[in-house]
Amino acid sequence: MKIIHFRNWIVLIGLILSSQAFAQSGNVTISGTIKGKSDNIALPYVQVVLKTEIDSTLVIGTITDEEGLFSLSPVKTGNYVLVVTSFGYKPLRKPVYVGSLSDFLDLSVIALEVSVESLEEVVITGQIEEVSDKLDKKVFSVEDNVSQSGGSILQAMQNLPGITVQDGKVQLRGNEKVTILIDGKQTALTGFGDQYGLDNIPASAIERIEIINNPSSKYDANGNAGIINIIMKKNRQEGFSGKVGMNGGLGALWVKKENLPTIRPQYQYTPKINPTLSLSYRKNKMNFFFQGDYLYTQTLNKNEFVTRTYDDGTIIDQQTKRNRNTHFANAKLGFDYSFNDKNTLTISGLYGMEKIIDNGDQPFFNRDSSDRIRLWKFLEDELKTTVMGTVIYQHKFQQAGHVLNTGFNYTFHRENEKYFFDNIYPTFTGHDAFKLLSDEQVADFNLDYVKPLKFGRLETGAKFRYRTIPTDMQFYPGINSPLDTTAGGWANYNEVIPAIYGNYIVDRKKVEAEIGLRVEYVLLNYQVNPNHSTYKSDGYNYIQPFPTMRLAYKFNDKNKISLFYNRRVDRPNEVDIRIFPKYDDAEIIKVGNPALKPQFTNSLELGFKSALEKGYFYTALYGKEASGTITRISSTIAGSNLIYAVFQNAGKSYNAGIEMTFSMDVAKWYSFNVNGNVYYNQINAFSVENKYPIVHTFSADQQSIYSGNAKLNNTFHFKKDIDIQLVAVYLAPDIIPQGKIDSRFSLDLGIKKKIQKGKGEVFLNATDLLNTMVVRKTIQGDGFSYVSTDYYETQVVRIGYSYKF
Repeated sequence: MKIIHFRNWIVLIGLILSSQAFAQSGNVTISGTIKGKSDNIALPYVQVVLKTEIDSTLVIGTITDEEGLFSLSPVKTGNYVLVVTSFGYKPLRKPVYVGSLSDFLDLSVIALEVSVESLEEVVITGQIEEVSDKLDKKVFSVEDNVSQSGGSILQAMQNLPGITVQDGKVQLRGNEKVTILIDGKQTALTGFGDQYGLDNIPASAIERIEIINNPSSKYDANGNAGIINIIMKKNRQEGFSGKVGMNGGLGALWVKKENLPTIRPQYQYTPKINPTLSLSYRKNKMNFFFQGDYLYTQTLNKNEFVTRTYDDGTIIDQQTKRNRNTHFANAKLGFDYSFNDKNTLTISGLYGMEKIIDNGDQPFFNRDSSDRIRLWKFLEDELKTTVMGTVIYQHKFQQAGHVLNTGFNYTFHRENEKYFFDNIYPTFTGHDAFKLLSDEQVADFNLDYVKPLKFGRLETGAKFRYRTIPTDMQFYPGINSPLDTTAGGWANYNEVIPAIYGNYIVDRKKVEAEIGLRVEYVLLNYQVNPNHSTYKSDGYNYIQPFPTMRLAYKFNDKNKISLFYNRRVDRPNEVDIRIFPKYDDAEIIKVGNPALKPQFTNSLELGFKSALEKGYFYTALYGKEASGTITRISSTIAGSNLIYAVFQNAGKSYNAGIEMTFSMDVAKWYSFNVNGNVYYNQINAFSVENKYPIVHTFSADQQSIYSGNAKLNNTFHFKKDIDIQLVAVYLAPDIIPQGKIDSRFSLDLGIKKKIQKGKGEVFLNATDLLNTMVVRKTIQGDGFSYVSTDYYETQVVRIGYSYKF
C-alpha cells in the first residue's frame, strides 16, 4: 500500500508541474467522481488526464482527492479523450466534448474495473485551441476605447457596434427599449426598467460593457431591445494596488450657429474635469476595494432652432438654448470575505450625487425675426442622490461549478428638482416656479442556483422586488402664469414583482440548446391626489410566462449558427405615468399617463459566426413584433398653440433587420472592426383618447422606414507603446414618433501611450473631429408641424493621465 501511495505522489507531482508549465488560459472546468465498478466505493489518488482527440496530446492532468473527486481546469472548447488510470484497475478512455455554453462540465460518476495492469507512462506536450463565441453576448473593454477616454458612459457607448445614441438615450438596433444594468443589477443610477443619467456617469469608473441582444430567462423580462450590463472596476490583485487618474478637456470649440437676437450667449470652450481613484487590498481571506470618481462638466446641452407651422397659417421661429453645469460624484466601497474555499460573503455600498444646473433661453419670433413675440428664460436646479447597499453570499458545493448565490440589494434615490422661469412678453413679465420631490426606495432579493450536468448545466432561481416612489409637486405661479396649478399635489407609485425562472443548457459535440422559462407576477398601483383635475388612480397586474430559447449547430470548430427566440415586456416606468406636467419647453408640455399599460414583444433572431485565422465574421437576421407599443404623441387642443406630449399605447409595431460585423487583425500594427445594421421600422395606424388637459382624440397614420447605421473602428499599434484609434460613425435617416430624423455622421480620434514601464498612461482624443454631428427632425403633429435642427455640443478635446500602482 505504501508503494502505491509513493508512486501516486510521484505522478501527482509530475502532473502538477507539467500542467502548470503547459496549460493555457481557458474558461471551462471539468469535474467528476471516480468509483470502483464492483463496490461503488470512491477511489482516492486516481490519475486523471485529458488528451486531444486528434493526436493524443496531453492537455492537463490531476489526481482525485480522498473522496474520489477530481477537477481539471482551465480547458478550452474542443474534442478530447479523458484517460483514467490507477494501480490495480483497468485504464479507462472516455471521449469528452467541451462546449462553449457553460464554464463547468460535470462528468458525474466514472466507474473503473479491477485489473492488475500497471500505470501508463504520461508524456506532456501540446497547446489548446481558442474558445468560440456564444453569439448571445458582446463584451467591450472601456479602456480600449481610446477615442472616448475621459468622457461619460453614454459617450463611450456611441462607438460600440450595434449601439446608437439619440436624445440622450441608448438604442440597440434602432430600439430604445433597453434595460441598463450595473454589475448585473438594475439601479437608480440608470433607472429601474428605464435609462437615464448615462451622460453624467464617468466612463473612468467602468471596466467593461456587455451587450446582450437575446437575454436568457435568468434576466428580468423587462426591455425588449435587450440588456446593456455595465461592469464597474474592482481590482483583484494580491496585496495593495490601485490606479489614479486625471482627465480634462474642452468642448464647444466653435459656434455652429449664432443665437437669435436678445438672448444670453451660448456656452463656448466648456471645461471638463474627471479625477478618478481606484484602490484594492487583498490579503488571505479578505479583499477590500474602493472606486471613486468625480466628473465636472460645462456643456452646451441643447441649441435647437425650430420653425413651427400651425394649421391656421401661423409661423413661429424659435431657439432653445440650454447651458448646463454638471457635478457628479460616485464612490463604491466594499469587501469580500472568504470563510473558506466554499463560502464567500460580499458587502458593498455605493453613493452617487448628481447636481445639474441648466440656464436657458427660448425666444419666439415671427417668420422674418423682426418681432420677438415672447422670451422664456429658465433656471433648472436638479439634485439627485443615490445610496445603495448590497449583500451577496455564495456557497460552492464540492462539485466544481455547483454554486448557490443569494443577494439582497437596497436602493434609496431622491430627486429634488426646482424650476424657475421668467415669462417675458412685450406687455408684462411673469415670474413662475415649481418644485418636485420624489423619494424612490427599492428592495431586491435574489436566489440563483447552478448545477453542472454531464452535457451542460441547470440554472434556476427566484427574485422578489418591492418598489415605492412617493412624489410631490408644488406650483408657484406668477402674473398671467401658463402653469396648470390644478395639476399639482401628490402621487404614489407602488410596484411588487415576484418571479421564478429555470434554464436548461445542453452542450454536445455538434448541437447546443438553451431552453428557459421565466414567470413574473406584477402588481402596480398608482395612487393619485383625489383632487387632481384630470387623472384618477390607476394601475394593472398580470402573471405572464416569458420563454427563451437558443438552438445552435456547429458545422466545425470555426463556424456556428444559432437560432434565438424570446418573449419580453416593457413595463411603463414611473416617469412614463407621472401625472405632473413638465415645463422644460415654453410651449411643449410633457406629461405621463397613469392608464398606460405594458408593451409585450416576441423576438426571433438567426445568428452566424465564422472564426477566421486573424479575426471573425458575424451576422444576424432579427425580427420583433410588439403589441401595445409605448410611444409619446404630441397634439394641440382648440384655442391654444401649446403642444401636449403624452405617453400612449399605440397598438402594434414591427422591427426587422440584419446586422453584420467583420473584425480583422491585418498586421501587428493595424486592425479594424466594421459593423453595419440595416433595419425596417413600422408603427401601425392608431387612434387614442388623450385626457390631458381635456379629453380629445388623437389619430395617426401608419409610419414606416428603412434605416440603418455603420461604424468603422480602426486601431493602429506603433512602436514605443503608442496606440491610435480612428472611429467613423454614420446613422441613416430614421423614424421617430410622428416624424423623421435625418442622417448624421461623426469622426472620433484618440491617441494613447504607455509610459513609466507600462504603469503610466497618457491619452489625447477628440470627438466629432469634423464638427459634423447635427440633429435635424421633421415632426407632423395634430394641428401643427415643425422642422428642428439641434447644434448642440458634440466636439470635445480631452487629455488625460493615469498611473497604476
